[in-house]
Formats: sequence, structure tokens, C-alpha cells
Amino acid sequence: MTDNDIAIKMISTSEIKVSTVVDEKKMIRAAQVLHDTFELED
Repeated sequence: MTDNDIAIKMISTSEIKVSTVVDEKKMIRAAQVLHDTFELED
């Protein structure tokens, strides 16, 4: 995220997921970065 100028405000984890909080203005870009990074395609 930092490589894409997206600040993570909070991280929460469990056994099956990782959740993050980012600025609303960066939400769509953050989702795109995650999809690209983990190769999650439609």
C-alpha cells in the first residue's frame, strides 16, 4: 500500500482474514492494488 501512497490507518487480523482501514478517497485504489498484488481476477 505504501508504494501506492495509501496509508493504512488500522489493521485487524483473525485466523481467516486480514482487514484494513484506509481513507475513503483511497478505497477504490486500495482494492485495485490488492487485486493486482494477489492476482485476484474477475
